[in-house]
Amino acid sequence: MCGIVGFLDRRGDTQLGATLLNMLNALACRGPDSAGVALFGVEVPGRFVVRLKLGDRGDLEERARSVTSAAVPFEAKDFARTGAYLRFSIAGSADVNRFIREVESIAPDVEVVSIGRRLEIVKQVGSPANLEGAFHISAAGGRHGLGHTRLSTESIVDLSHSQPFWGHGFPDLAIVHNGHITNYHLLRRRYEQRGIRFYTENDSEIIAIYLALRLREGVTLEGAFQGMLRDLDGSFSCLAATEDSLGFVKDPFSLKPLVFAESDGFVAVATEEIAIRGALPGDYTVREAQAREIRVWRRN
Repeated sequence: MCGIVGFLDRRGDTQLGATLLNMLNALACRGPDSAGVALFGVEVPGRFVVRLKLGDRGDLEERARSVTSAAVPFEAKDFARTGAYLRFSIAGSADVNRFIREVESIAPDVEVVSIGRRLEIVKQVGSPANLEGAFHISAAGGRHGLGHTRLSTESIVDLSHSQPFWGHGFPDLAIVHNGHITNYHLLRRRYEQRGIRFYTENDSEIIAIYLALRLREGVTLEGAFQGMLRDLDGSFSCLAATEDSLGFVKDPFSLKPLVFAESDGFVAVATEEIAIRGALPGDYTVREAQAREIRVWRRN
C-alpha cells in the first residue's frame, strides 16, 4: 500500500524537492506512517555529504559532540543539526566503511543514513507534510531523486525503518520499494553469515544491500535489476537511483502498481498517475509498467 515516486529533470537543475514533495502529497493516503526523499543535488567537489541519525533517545546534543570528534580524522566540517539528524561533509578520499564503523560504534542506535557526492536521504515518521515542516524539502534543488510514503504492515514505525534506504557502504545509491520480498529471511541469513549488518526488520532493506553488492562487483544498474528478477521472490515495484541514473524494475507477477511518463523535459515514475499529473502539468502520455519490465534513464 506504500507510495513510491521518482523524478529526473532532463533540462537542468530544478526545484527537485518541490516536485518530489508534490508527488508524495498526492500519494499521502497510501502511507501515513512515514515519508522520505532521496535527493541527488549539486556535487561538492572533493567531498562526501553525510546524513546521520544521532539516535532514538538520550542526550542527542552529547551524541552530536561524540560524532563530531569521531569524524575529525575524516576531515569533517560544515556540521548542522536538525532534530535527530546531523548533516556534515567528509573528505572525498575517506574510507567510507571505516568512517561508518567509527561513528556507529558510538552507540547502537547511531546510524549513517546516507553518504554521497550528490545523495542526501531525509526521512522521518509522519506524512509528507511533516517532512516539509521539519526539513523544508521544497527548497532543495537537483536533477533527480526518489520519494516514499509508507504504510507499515510488518515492521515498526521509526526513522530507520522509513524509506528511502541507502545501500550502506556504497555512496550515491538509494532505493524505494512497494511490495513484499518473500525470501527476505533466507537472503538475510546468507548476508549476515558474510558479516553484513542489517539496521531494520524491513524486507525492503534487502534490496538496497543486494543492489550495493552487485554494483560494487561492477554490474550495471540494468544488470543488477535483472539479478533481482532472478534472485528475489515476491511482488515488488522498486525504484533505484545512483549518482547519474534513475530506474525501476517490476516483478514477474505485476501485482504492485507502477506507472511512468517520459518527455523531452523529464522522466517521472509513481505508484499512481495522480502523483505525476498533479506535480507536472502538460501534454504527455502516462503508461503502466509491465511484468518484468526494467527501465533506466541517465542524466545528460
